[in-house]
Amino acid sequence: MAKKIAFLFPGQGSQSVGMGKDLYENFESAKTVFDTADSVLNKSISTICFEGPEEDLKQTINTQPAIVTMSIAAMKALTSQIDIKPDYVAGHSLGEYCAMYTAGVMSLENTLKSIQKRADLMGATKGGSMAAVLNASEEQLKAGLAEGSKVGYVDVANYNSPAQVVITGDENAVKAAGDYMLANGVRRVVPLAVSGAFHSKFMENAGHEFASFISNVELNDASIPVITNVDAEPTVNSADFREKMPKQIYSSVHWTQTIEKMVSDGVEIFIEIGPGKVLAGLNKKIAPDAVVYNVYDKASLDATVSAINDMLVSNV
Repeated sequence: MAKKIAFLFPGQGSQSVGMGKDLYENFESAKTVFDTADSVLNKSISTICFEGPEEDLKQTINTQPAIVTMSIAAMKALTSQIDIKPDYVAGHSLGEYCAMYTAGVMSLENTLKSIQKRADLMGATKGGSMAAVLNASEEQLKAGLAEGSKVGYVDVANYNSPAQVVITGDENAVKAAGDYMLANGVRRVVPLAVSGAFHSKFMENAGHEFASFISNVELNDASIPVITNVDAEPTVNSADFREKMPKQIYSSVHWTQTIEKMVSDGVEIFIEIGPGKVLAGLNKKIAPDAVVYNVYDKASLDATVSAINDMLVSNV
């Protein structure tokens, strides 16, 4: 029996200057994606990815379309070299747009326009902060959130792995929650350099505005189940995507639960497609027995294609 495969796409924070350049130079399919992004978004996403400067790349309004463009380009390069169709797709936060594109939910043009609108709305929402909490037990996290809530609003933004949760909310409440956890046995709480409190109620207005935008975008039923961030459930129906996409902006990212869901459904191989290896690192904590490959440049793509071909031969 063939092993089940999932494609994973990273989110904000995975970007780096130079990303996608050698894919652009070596694969016509990747070049087409970058050229399309430059044209559709009326700005040089390719230059921002390949040359930066870093200050421009890390602005939310550029980061989100840049990562989506690079990740889709990498996916197109991969599928141009090997006949492979995943059993599931998923993406971390903005990476979900790459997953939806891969599953045929949106055209490339609509994917790019949607992620740019999302980035514009989120980038314009100021206030609040975020912090990564490392190796906290469920009880420690719950107690920390309760303490922070005495000061103001604080919630979980990302369930990244059993060893990492990101909290979000009012700056003082996030700090109070972090300080309490540090004083009560949690070893590390790392403030994140972000422009606002993503995946929190700070983003509700952005979510409502995005709902208005997405109501006019053509969405199709998915050809591959997308495990969505808001509930870690397989999603196929276009109406469900239309409902979940705005919610995702202000809801927790259930990434741990997303990977666990795919593993429980028999996925043994994950291919992280896009800049960096953030998701591969999280996967080691969530599903240590699963095999993870990366595709972020030509060398990693070639290595992944070779490994999968070897695996297919050994399964015959």
